[in-house]
Amino acid sequence: MQEYSRPLDESIDTDVNVFSLLEERAERNPNGSLVEYIGADGVWKSYTAQEFRDKVIAVAKGFIARGVMPGDAVSIIAHTSWQWTILDMAIMSIGALTVPIYETSSSLQIQHIVQDSQVCSIFVESPEMLPKVEAVQEECPTLHDVYVMNRGAIDACIEYGKAVTDAEFYERVHAVNGSDIATIVYTSGSTGEPKGIELTHSNFVFIAKSGVISMPDIALKGSPRLLLFLSLAHVFARFMQLFCFAGNITLGLTSNLKTVLSDFQTFKPTFILGVPRIFEKIYNAASQKAGRGVKGFIFAYASKVAREWSRAQQSSSMVPPMLALSHSICKKLVYAPLLHVFGGSVSYAISGGAPLDLSIAHFFNGIGLPLLEGYGMTETCAPSMVNPTTGYRIGTVGLPVKGVSVAIADDGELCIKSPAVCKGYHNNPELTKQQIVNGWLHTGDFGSLDDDGFVRITGRKKDLIITAGGKNLSPNALEASLMSSPIISQAVVIGDRKPFVSAIIALDLSEVNTWLSSRGACPVRSLKEASHNGIVRAEVERAVSKANELVSRAESIRKFEIVPDEFTQANGLITPSLKARRQVVVERYNDLIEHVIYAPRKR
Repeated sequence: MQEYSRPLDESIDTDVNVFSLLEERAERNPNGSLVEYIGADGVWKSYTAQEFRDKVIAVAKGFIARGVMPGDAVSIIAHTSWQWTILDMAIMSIGALTVPIYETSSSLQIQHIVQDSQVCSIFVESPEMLPKVEAVQEECPTLHDVYVMNRGAIDACIEYGKAVTDAEFYERVHAVNGSDIATIVYTSGSTGEPKGIELTHSNFVFIAKSGVISMPDIALKGSPRLLLFLSLAHVFARFMQLFCFAGNITLGLTSNLKTVLSDFQTFKPTFILGVPRIFEKIYNAASQKAGRGVKGFIFAYASKVAREWSRAQQSSSMVPPMLALSHSICKKLVYAPLLHVFGGSVSYAISGGAPLDLSIAHFFNGIGLPLLEGYGMTETCAPSMVNPTTGYRIGTVGLPVKGVSVAIADDGELCIKSPAVCKGYHNNPELTKQQIVNGWLHTGDFGSLDDDGFVRITGRKKDLIITAGGKNLSPNALEASLMSSPIISQAVVIGDRKPFVSAIIALDLSEVNTWLSSRGACPVRSLKEASHNGIVRAEVERAVSKANELVSRAESIRKFEIVPDEFTQANGLITPSLKARRQVVVERYNDLIEHVIYAPRKR
């Protein structure tokens, strides 16, 4: 087994309550802005570190007054907001467990999570979310209380806790050990039923502080600012808010993706994070806005220059003089206005959650915004690896975070050993024993490790396609390339035990029509019409040909079908992190796969 470890520069005391991250920030810089949000008047409001800490304490006292005990599970069903963060920190501070539930979850999913973790109380954002909870409340005997956040639940909690003293609160805080469970996070379930993953206070404290030590340029230098718009039900976003507390970062919170570009302008983040699909959408929107005329030609040329410059920079060779000159001109005319979209202050972006297409990575690097790809799982409390701000390598997920060890097993599986590895799978000791062996978490991903410690993810074990001809293929790179097309929203490559490789393609109707308009073509009225449109099919064929350049002929996509459906969380075809649920897609389109794509040849 090939191993690589990255030692810590300083020791981290992890046998503490996760609340200590907020407490230390309030002591370090009490009057500095910690959390910012958009008020009802549309203007950014701010909590200082001391104000936010005091608000958490006030809410936690309310929980104590209402009888919430150590080990009790409390759920939050809400969009990303300062209220979500307040509740989360208050719950964990007194030894109770936060159990996040996505606001898009169905009643059956809510029932499974509540029953499995024995949730006693749920906070929902609005009355509109109540019916899904009420529909299963009788089936959940441990669930006693349901509160509505935008109907004064937090203020009522604070009022209820006024009789609780500071001494009572801190007694509960100090009774928490690092090994105590802080949260049970249920995976979004790309296959099968969601699994509950137990993360401890120690897990969170280690990864937040190690993240700051590993990324000081992002966390400590200047006046760093992060605009967080990902769902806090996802561990990636939960980690990022604690990373902000542990560093000197001001955390901006928003949940409206429709206004995120205008929010960038007013909040002015110094770094951003997102899943690859978000960066693909930004690139495609810029390309479509340029159109096909002179502006379109200039954008296409500037994109080509950006990618060529990035590849030259990454190869460690000298950038050719003519390319350097072209890049300098494009920087002033094209790249600077593009970067202004992010507010004008962004230096870095962090990408995770799914494979990042190389052409997208090189484009953003070339315009001056490196996408620092990282890797993590719910089981590792989010990031285990991330690219450094200096010496980053496109195509890798970077180096292990300091204090983390990685290994490549004999079969090529990536394994991780870290103080951030979860305690185990809730109510599933057999799976825990299977996945965590001698402290090593078996990730289920194939990877490679170079001499400098940089890790590449080469595929997912459960996604591995073995064709009828015995050819092994990981579909991830093909899918990432396909989804860089401006009109393809999701792609699922299939071919396991089949004679050739094929793909199921899903489109986004609004993006298709924006793209058609940019080419002077008539819009389509439905996804079904789009799937038969000659111009649309030609673009999908172009995307397939481009993706096929990444693989050998035997691994290439021979056939594709465009389905007339949008992949959404509501219809169960994608996860909240915008990844296709492969098995669900295959089952949904089984007839299409068996009787059209792989139809038996007529004799």
